[in-house]
Amino acid sequence: MIEVPDFGDKDSPPPVRRPTGLDPISAVRMPEELTAAVDAWAEAHHLSRSAAICRLVELGLKIAPPARTSSRPIASDATRIEELAVHEIEALLDPALPVGERERRIRRLTEGPPEFSRERIDLPKDVSKDLPKDLPKHRT
Repeated sequence: MIEVPDFGDKDSPPPVRRPTGLDPISAVRMPEELTAAVDAWAEAHHLSRSAAICRLVELGLKIAPPARTSSRPIASDATRIEELAVHEIEALLDPALPVGERERRIRRLTEGPPEFSRERIDLPKDVSKDLPKDLPKHRT
């Protein structure tokens, strides 16, 4: 008969836990082809799969472009996108068009039709247009 210690007994020693490392465990789901490629890279560099994944991620982060920070204003992104759009539109327009017509067409394409301007979230809203005309004015 095999004796099994009773873990609820105060006199029995606690179970022995083998140290697995100091870093937290992260599970990674990868396609079979990628797993095979990681395993081949690990074998070529005499590493375990876990160590190979860590090393590959470190290498990838070193060569990746830096992450965008929130300190960069979103408005500048919108301005840059609009500038790119204007440049592309200018390249598509007929060079024989008068300057005024070219500007009107560019403005129409970048700002959109006037009937949709109220729906645009990137434009400031004029609150006074939304108020009924017959509201009494408050005196201050």
